[in-house]
Amino acid sequence: MTQKLLFIINPNAGKGEIRETALDCIDLFVKAGYDVTVYTTQAQQDATRFVRERAASFDRIVCSGGDGTLNEVVSGLLASGAKTPLGYIPAGTVNDFASSLGIPKAPLEAAELAVNGQPYSVDIGRFSGRCFCYIAAFGAFTDVSYTTPQANKNLLGRTAYILEAIKTLPGIKPYHIRIEVEEQQIEGDFIYGMISNATSVGGFKDLTPADAQMDDGVFEVLLLRQPKNPIEWQIALNDFIQRKEDSNFWHRFKASRLRIVCEEEMSWTLDGEFGGKPKEVEISNEYRALHILVGGV
Repeated sequence: MTQKLLFIINPNAGKGEIRETALDCIDLFVKAGYDVTVYTTQAQQDATRFVRERAASFDRIVCSGGDGTLNEVVSGLLASGAKTPLGYIPAGTVNDFASSLGIPKAPLEAAELAVNGQPYSVDIGRFSGRCFCYIAAFGAFTDVSYTTPQANKNLLGRTAYILEAIKTLPGIKPYHIRIEVEEQQIEGDFIYGMISNATSVGGFKDLTPADAQMDDGVFEVLLLRQPKNPIEWQIALNDFIQRKEDSNFWHRFKASRLRIVCEEEMSWTLDGEFGGKPKEVEISNEYRALHILVGGV
């Protein structure tokens, strides 16, 4: 019996290169024995709606887009309750999730994995009910991913993010927050924080610990306290490079659940997209909730 495959495409992701290879990807799916339905996203959250409504009708789902598109598809898939395996053809600028899983950026190679790869069950994050695949972050530079103009991303790639980050340096401000995790509390003025489930963040490997796993039921948490002068900034940088465990500025730990409370509204990014400005959030790990097709992890 012919199996059904849903191919969701964000035609505007990255440089729109999927437009040039989509037909070849579809042909590959058909040759693998799938009856293919193609859907191109029309607006934000469109992929979430469509997958939530239709996921149960398909034996396999493949999506092509950036981390934001992937987030929408995963959100819809989890909301549907279906356990449908997901293939991913990364088409964004950085593609941290794909990099962490070893999914190639070449569309046809990724499409090959989507039909012949092995399901790998990875953890998914919940951010006060919302889904995130690999990162929830606040503070310095975290708005760069969604404020950088798409034209600059297409022209400069990751360099566009770096240039946009430099522009935000004068506006860096600390947030006074309280982090409740298990039976301890951490409180202070922080300028950056991330809760991640990946080995690559922003295209950089050094932000996450070497032992980070995507299927262990815990997040990697990284927090940066506010350095007060140039000397402290240098110490903080040295501590980061050396991965110093007892740093006065960096806090690194693992957690499956945490609550973060801020005295004021604080902007968050979820998988590179704007996540709102809540004063209080509950973040939890859904153990191996997503079944994604990979070549080997």
